[in-house]
Amino acid sequence: MPDRRTVLQNAARIGAAATVGGLAVRGGWQALAPQRADAATGLGRELRIGYLPITDATALLIAHDRGLWAEAGAPTAKPVLFRSWDALAQAFVVGEVDVVHLLMPLALQLRLATNAPVKVLGWGHTNGSALVLGAGISDVGQLGGATVAVPYWWSVHSILTQRILTSAGLTPVIGRGARPGEVQLVVMAPAEMVSALAAGQIAGFAVADPFNAAAEIQGIGTVHRLLGDVWRDHACCAVAVRQDLIDRHPDTVHALADGLVAAQGWADAHRDEAAERLSAGGYLPQPVGAIKRALSRPADPGAEHAHWHGEKLGFSAFPHAAYTERLVQLMAGTVVDGDRSFLDQVDPAEAHRQLVEDTFITAALQRAGVAVPDRVEEVSE
Repeated sequence: MPDRRTVLQNAARIGAAATVGGLAVRGGWQALAPQRADAATGLGRELRIGYLPITDATALLIAHDRGLWAEAGAPTAKPVLFRSWDALAQAFVVGEVDVVHLLMPLALQLRLATNAPVKVLGWGHTNGSALVLGAGISDVGQLGGATVAVPYWWSVHSILTQRILTSAGLTPVIGRGARPGEVQLVVMAPAEMVSALAAGQIAGFAVADPFNAAAEIQGIGTVHRLLGDVWRDHACCAVAVRQDLIDRHPDTVHALADGLVAAQGWADAHRDEAAERLSAGGYLPQPVGAIKRALSRPADPGAEHAHWHGEKLGFSAFPHAAYTERLVQLMAGTVVDGDRSFLDQVDPAEAHRQLVEDTFITAALQRAGVAVPDRVEEVSE
């Protein structure tokens, strides 16, 4: 089996030829799968977890830290931190990691556009992201002619930021400098956003916590709008596994689902301790104060939809079809730098069926005695 350096070098060479957004024609991923088929089963070794250092990954990290996956029957190695979504996605599709939290729009793009062997088991969280503006900027209308960073084109952050901008009468543009009345969007690794804002390279960014909280605590930026106040209880990231793990070892996937549900329940009830574990365990590099703020943000009475409680990072595992379907509709109206033709004929309900396998989470919730909450899609216009 190739070592980690070799796999990532191969992934980098693939990425140099084309981005993940256009990596291969349909069926191209299957050509990569055989060399990893026996390894990506969960047998004979610990499962490998990949994540970005954001609080959206809390449940995955707590499941490992507290031994909940091992207890459920799916022992995992210490999760591997990636700096960008592109790097994480490339490692995942070639089998370098088995379980990841992945941007839901990116997961849809991988599955629908390239037929990547990606299956979403459930949500890792709800809410947890924000649009942060730099010093001296108090209103979105002031962003005309400026640059704002998002973590990936196919992300809820990009989708909702564009809605916020257009609602303010601004036009999002990509690939060129912004003119008056326009805002240039750029993709930037979350780990680089706070320093870029401090250096004046960007005027704002939309990303998951605790980067927003870190910018606030350091006095570099302020949260202008919680994205949970734009789309009620949205899941920007989902927990995904490779299809071959489901096909070959469903018992392992059941154990993963049990550990995930247990970790979500524990984290929801022990937020300060969860923050301390994420920091002390070396999972998240941000200051523990920023992590605690991210997990326990105070309510914002001035929010447009204060009753939505968009400040709360929620832990709800069930992947509702209505959410996926609404997401597909929103993606169709979003500007991206890349191929978007896969959305031209896609049926939102069929997209959910292709991407999501909720059998395991449904069973895990039943075993844990957790009811699946009702879902109503509410998105600000």
